[in-house]
Amino acid sequence: MGRTLAAAIGIASIAAAAVASAEPPAGAASCSGCHPASTRVTSPVPRLAGLDRAAIVRAMQDFRSGQRAATVMDRIAKGFTDEEIQAIAAWYATQK
Repeated sequence: MGRTLAAAIGIASIAAAAVASAEPPAGAASCSGCHPASTRVTSPVPRLAGLDRAAIVRAMQDFRSGQRAATVMDRIAKGFTDEEIQAIAAWYATQK
């Protein structure tokens, strides 16, 4: 049991590192047009890197459905499939 748990933790760590260093998924690059990458930038638009994956997914779904008010994100979110949103959210969540 201990070895299995250690192996699972090791594999999860390797997978997380691979995702963190991987190229961004399709669509993620368009986010940088408004969302700052640097922590030193003051902006009313939130930085996505390091945010919780589920929070990003929930925000995108809320923008897409109209449940969350937006100036442009509602239109942008409609252009992504659920799978693309999941991939983008997972990638941003692993960025520093």
